[in-house]
Amino acid sequence: MKFAVLGLGFMGSTHLKALRAIPGVEVAAVASLDERALTGDLSLIQGNIGGPGERLDFSSVKKYRDPYAPLEDPEIDAVDICLPTNLHEAVATAALRAGKHVLLEKPMALSGAGADAITAEAEKQGRILMTAQVVRFLPAYAALRQAVKNGELGKVRAAAFRRRCAAPGWGGWLTDPAQSGGGVFDLLIHDVDYCLHLLGKPQAVSATGYANLAAGVDVISAQLFYEDGVATISGGWHHPKAYPFSADYTVVADLATVEYTTAMPAPVAYGQDGSSSPVAVTAADGYAAEVLYFVECCRAGEKPALCPPEESADAVNMMRLMEEARARNGEKIVCAI
Repeated sequence: MKFAVLGLGFMGSTHLKALRAIPGVEVAAVASLDERALTGDLSLIQGNIGGPGERLDFSSVKKYRDPYAPLEDPEIDAVDICLPTNLHEAVATAALRAGKHVLLEKPMALSGAGADAITAEAEKQGRILMTAQVVRFLPAYAALRQAVKNGELGKVRAAAFRRRCAAPGWGGWLTDPAQSGGGVFDLLIHDVDYCLHLLGKPQAVSATGYANLAAGVDVISAQLFYEDGVATISGGWHHPKAYPFSADYTVVADLATVEYTTAMPAPVAYGQDGSSSPVAVTAADGYAAEVLYFVECCRAGEKPALCPPEESADAVNMMRLMEEARARNGEKIVCAI
């Protein structure tokens, strides 16, 4: 199976590493405006997690500066789109029309309408489409999902998801809301997607917060109201460069409370009887797991049930609704996504 990776920033380099480890998969083409990256030198690539980039052998890889050019190659089976978010809809649509399967970095699009359009095109062309919502594949989050879906915790009564980092000092497009959607939109799409995946769509939403992208600050605290409880999603960009990345969750259910932070080796479950015990998790790398899952879906010709594009579109719509609620400074608004 031959792939083209479009975009060689932090996520593009991360996906490259995962693809190269899958038997029977070949990275046949790459596209980037970064001349250094096109040589295979990804050593200067930065992200908010992980170590420095690598130097890769691109001697047998076709190299392009135009992301649309690899779509014309009949040997390419699938494209992995790691471009700025404002390019997702147009490039993904073109790739699907060219007969390629598409793995699309999050957020799926800048608008719900754009996400819906990509999803409709995948259905029309009969191609596999998946948004890389990696949190669904991270061991600590996958274990919680399994416990909730299997009924091991009883009914969920309250939940809190938080994700914080510095405003990025790399990839200038991220600080331009016209290209990225802004800090809250780009970062908390992870937790919004996971919350909807775990609990479903809420009945109403309220939010407060503050945005000053020029100062590197974009924060939100949102409440998603359900029939039997509430979920809080909070975080965002906390000033540039130095502020450390962290993510965590707390889920309160009838039989136990489960808590996790990125500083912990595994989630901990606190039971009704006063006991506490670590939750069993796999040692899998989330990025490798999501890319492998996409490849397996393509090979089987099966829609990605674990991460369907319709749910990725819902996450985009919910993010925009949360931002609207923030602009209304805490007013509760009905969720009609």
